[in-house]
This record gives sequence, structure tokens and C-alpha cells, in this order.
Amino acid sequence: MYIPELYKNENQEEIQSFIYQNGFGILVNQTNGKLWATHIPLLLEEKDGKQILVGHISKANPQADSFKSNDDVLAIFHGAHSYISSSWYDHENVPTWNYLAVHVYGKLAVYNHEQAVDSLKRLVDKYEVKSKNPIRVEDLSEKTMREAKGIIAFEIEVTAIEAQKKLSQNRDDKNYKNIISELEKTNDNHSIAIAHEMKKNR
Repeated sequence: MYIPELYKNENQEEIQSFIYQNGFGILVNQTNGKLWATHIPLLLEEKDGKQILVGHISKANPQADSFKSNDDVLAIFHGAHSYISSSWYDHENVPTWNYLAVHVYGKLAVYNHEQAVDSLKRLVDKYEVKSKNPIRVEDLSEKTMREAKGIIAFEIEVTAIEAQKKLSQNRDDKNYKNIISELEKTNDNHSIAIAHEMKKNR
């Protein structure tokens, strides 16, 4: 990902928190000679002192078969984003877009069935924590858990992370504050979230 120096984010704690909060990512690789992408939840974990991503896809997905011959993958995570109108500046300029994004590169290794079920437990536990009546994989019937045989679960050993935080850092304080003010006037959740990130950033 092309990241101008001004927008580069190298704060590892911030990046890890971002992936945790925006865990529904896009898994990209080469499949049958072309680029292929699947939208899936991914968990960022630590194993033997290294960062890994854990996830699964359907066995019917052609991407699953490609894992046998190509273990290089890219996981893309994106957060809030918003259009920035140049009418908000005190000078003539072009409109732009503010956003937060993280690209994670790594090597994929397929799990066996027992590892796959364990990964499902951790994934479900993460997202059920806010449920009124949370379910647990351990409590599901044997019949229901047969569906787990229809997935390919895996871990991705992280080899590189690129993080971009484009939040109008190139604007002076007056215009920066005005952008925040205009974003907060919208009824758009993404725009308001970007205003919040801008406040934290300066």
C-alpha cells in the first residue's frame, strides 16, 4: 500500500487495537491465476512470540484449494472513512477522503479439525460477549457442529504490517478544526468517527 510519510502509522499498540475493533477483513491471494478476495472475520493473536491472524473460509470457496500451492496472503482491514469537501477550507483546494486502513501480509498454514474447532470457539467468544444470551461452541449439539467439517480454518503468520491514518494532517490548525466541525454536523457515523479520530490525533 502506498503510504505518504505524513500518514504512516507505526504505533503497534494502536494497530493491534484497530485490527481488534475492525476484525471483519478481506483475505486476498492468487487463486486459479487471478486475484481472489473473501470477506471474513479474523482474530489477531500471539503464538510463540509472533503475531498471527486466525480465520476460516468455506471448503467450497476456490480460495481454500489455492492454499495448498500458495501460502502468501494479504489481509485488509478498514475502519471509518469520510469525504472531505474542500469547501470547508479557507482557501481553494481539491476535495479528498480521510480514512484508516491496515494491510497485513503473511504466510498461511491450514489447521486440522481439532485446531479449527478451537479457533471457532475463540471467534464466537469474542463476538458473543455483548449478547444477552451468549452461545458457546462447546454447548452446540454434535449435529450442529458437523457444519464445522465444511470449513478450512487457518492461521497466518504475520510477516509485515502497513498502516495508514489519513486524517488531514497536512492542514493547519484552523482548517483542521473546521474539518472536524463540519464532519460533526453530518448524520453519518463514519464522518463522526473520523472527526473523533482527528481530535485524538492532534
